[in-house]
Amino acid sequence: MFDLARLEAADEVHRLAEACESTGFFYVANHGVDSAPLVRVTEEFFARPLAEKLESAMANGGRAWRGYFPVGGELTSGAPDLKEGLYFGDELTPSDPRFAWPMHGANVFPSGMREIVLAYIRAQEQVGQRVLRGLALALGLDATYFATHLTHRPTNLFRIFHYPPGDDASWGVGEHTDYGLLTLLEQDDRGGLEVKTPAGWIAAPPIAGALVCNLGDMLDRLTGGRFRSTPHRVRNRCAHGRYSWPFFLDPAFDALVAPLPTARVRPVDVDAAERWDRASVHTLTGTYGDYLLSKVARVFPQLASDGLGDAR
Repeated sequence: MFDLARLEAADEVHRLAEACESTGFFYVANHGVDSAPLVRVTEEFFARPLAEKLESAMANGGRAWRGYFPVGGELTSGAPDLKEGLYFGDELTPSDPRFAWPMHGANVFPSGMREIVLAYIRAQEQVGQRVLRGLALALGLDATYFATHLTHRPTNLFRIFHYPPGDDASWGVGEHTDYGLLTLLEQDDRGGLEVKTPAGWIAAPPIAGALVCNLGDMLDRLTGGRFRSTPHRVRNRCAHGRYSWPFFLDPAFDALVAPLPTARVRPVDVDAAERWDRASVHTLTGTYGDYLLSKVARVFPQLASDGLGDAR
């Protein structure tokens, strides 16, 4: 557990490096984000009839890939996930040059959610940027490294997921890693998140007042595998269902993510053999947007086939 206010202290930086080298998962407390309004509108939305929820369908978001998808509408490793959800991101206007890019643009907001969701995104971005300062120090870099080189114009993605009741055989989300730099996860008190470690799968239980943080593929690539993007999954064990609110703080869409000068060299074949998708992150060429689109197109193949186009 880390206190956000002390994350840049020397002793905490050392502990943070150890956490990133071992599991790539840790908790951050005292972050100051009020999730109560978000929880309220989340529960209200998912209690609506399906026909009403589909009024906010992702098909209405076009190239921005924003809006609602029903249970089974998202795939992980080619298999439908047992969850439904809402996709959001930064709210952009046509005057913004990023507006025409895939996964950028205007959101599809269900009624009553616009201001609450946008405020939550802004608050989580501030927390994420502070965590990245600690991660930069843990890598022996200046605290402003990520804000200067990769997240000066970040790709902010926010999801709201509802997992219906299930059992031990029910997978809310199959094994996967996250694609970007850093994920901040708010989850309800019902559990279900599991993390893959050398000793096997372990639970990442909810802790009141704390966010789960985990590293994405781009930190793995930057560090040559020193900081790992660890596989995780969600099992639908709760008879009452589950909610989660992951926020993804990712590099700029047009950023070239190259290994740090201090990165160790991790053999590509070894990395691919160990990864859930058998695809090494260390063969990446092009921009982060290229990488993100290649991954998300597998999650929503129908949207991809409808012509999202190139990242740039």
